[in-house]
Amino acid sequence: MADKSKKWPNNLDGRFYVDDQCIDCDACRTEAPENFTRDDDHGYSYVYKQPTNEEEEAKCKAAKEACPVEAIGDDGA
Repeated sequence: MADKSKKWPNNLDGRFYVDDQCIDCDACRTEAPENFTRDDDHGYSYVYKQPTNEEEEAKCKAAKEACPVEAIGDDGA
C-alpha cells in the first residue's frame, strides 16, 4: 500500500500520487498516460496531471490496480 508520507515531491497535489516504492515498470504510464509520467533523471513515475473527468479517474484507478508494488496512492478511496 502506498505511503503518503513517502510520495515523490513532483507529484501534482491531489487525489492520486506515487510513492518511493515505484520500480519504474511503466504500468501506470500505460494505463493512464494522460496522468502519469516518468522522471527520467531518477527512474520513477509520478502524477503530473490529476484526473479531470470520469474517464481519467477510471484510468488512474486501473493504473493503481496494475501497479505490481502498490506504489500508487488514492486519497479518495
